[in-house]
Parts: sequence; C-alpha cells; structure tokens
Amino acid sequence: MGTGLSSDESVAGRGWRCIDSGRHSGTFNMNFDLELIGQFGRTGIPVLRFYGWDPFCISLGRNQDSSDINVSLAEDDGVEVVKRPTGGKAVLHADELTYSVVMRTACQSIGESYNLISNALVQGLRLLGADLRLSQSSADFRKLFRDPSTIPCFSTSAFYEVEYRGRKLVGSAQHRFGDILLQHGSILIGDFHKQIVKYLCLSDELKEKTRKGLDEHTVTLREILGSDVDEKGVKAAVARGFEDVLGAEFTHESGSVSAEGQFSGAPAQFENR
Repeated sequence: MGTGLSSDESVAGRGWRCIDSGRHSGTFNMNFDLELIGQFGRTGIPVLRFYGWDPFCISLGRNQDSSDINVSLAEDDGVEVVKRPTGGKAVLHADELTYSVVMRTACQSIGESYNLISNALVQGLRLLGADLRLSQSSADFRKLFRDPSTIPCFSTSAFYEVEYRGRKLVGSAQHRFGDILLQHGSILIGDFHKQIVKYLCLSDELKEKTRKGLDEHTVTLREILGSDVDEKGVKAAVARGFEDVLGAEFTHESGSVSAEGQFSGAPAQFENR
C-alpha cells in the first residue's frame, strides 16, 4: 500500500524503542506517555509502546467535557475515568491492545503523520489475516460534536482510520508538543468497548441510538479472524508494520521503565478527571 509519504530517516529515524509496559491504571498510562515525550526530547529516539489497562478505564479527549460520563457510576463499577493528553472522544479501554507512538513531526501535517502511522498499523495487522483499509472519508465533526450519540470515539471515523469493510477497528488520536508528536490508539480485540454506553449521561433513547451505532460502525479482531486473538502476536505484527513502513529498527524493552507516580521528567501531569 502506498502511503504517499517517505519512510526514510528524515521521518522518524531508524533506531526505535519498542516498550511493552504491561497493564496499569489510566493515570499511570497517560503520565507514562507524557514521560516518553520528555525522554524523546532528551534522546531523540522514537518510541512504539504497547500497554493495557488495570482497572478498566474510560479515557476522554483533552477537550471533551467530563460531564458526558457518569463518573460516579463508573467508579462504583471499578472503572477509572481519565483525560488523555490527545484529542478525540471517549473510549472504554478493556478488551483491546493500546499503542502509543512518540516521534518527530518532521514538518508533516497532523493528517500526513496520522496517515503514515495508520499505514504502519494496517501493514502489520494484515499479517494476522485481516484485510484492512484506511478510511478515505471523514465525518463532519463540527456537526457531530453537537450530537450526543457520538460521544464515544468509535461512533465515527476520520480520514485514515483503520477499517475492515467500512467498520472501525482502531481508534487513534494525536497531539503535538512543539515538533514532537504523541499518537495513541486502541486496537479492538473484543466487544467490551461497547459497554461505554452504560456510563454515558444520556437518555435511554439516545443510549440505544449510540449502542446501535457502535454495533454497526465497529469491528474487532476476534470477529474479523473468527478466533481467539493472541495479544503477543498482535504486538509482533504491529511492530513488523512499523519496521516495513517506517524502517524502524527496534530495541525491545519489557516491563515498566518507571514506577507508579515517578514521572518527574514528564512535561505535564494529568489528573484523574
């Protein structure tokens, strides 16, 4: 698949870190991504990170109103609620693999770098047998932001979203810190993300509309492949996609490189809400 973009050293450099940091709280995960921004500023080494969420967590886009979510109900169910340093809409992180990328923008627009990273994801996930494509259209987000049934990220698609037969598999968001970008996203493995409807501050009628939209608009790796999904295999496939598309040469790191609460090098700290 042609990206329309170069994958040589001018985009991201060849030496990359690949970090598998395991499952942690939402606060830890967001601060960890911010810590990687600080580390990149010091080292210039791009990062591909894989992680999970324990407990399950609802993350909101940096500009999203937390009143969209019934936080008390979520907390009663043991579901954490955090804000992301990136944009976009709400995601319930559960039965998924989450990735993040930290790299130089290399004078690319957000759309160009989003396209490049999405192509790496598609190239890798196709190795699992998933016939994926990138979305070539985008919803009218100015209109949709006024539609409460589109509070969840997976209710809509933008340009270059990773899709299977028109249904969204990966939801991603990006933010720039000067000439450094952070992009992270959710690769759906199972259907638990749809349970976000329970925590939306909507009428029963709008909840049902949202639930129907998620059923129609999202797809999971388990559904595509028709079998259980090996998370290690997904990580390996995605990493291979970054090798093929961006020319990444990875140094692999496992476990946590920072302990909970030790993020003094991060450019900012995010609170739970």
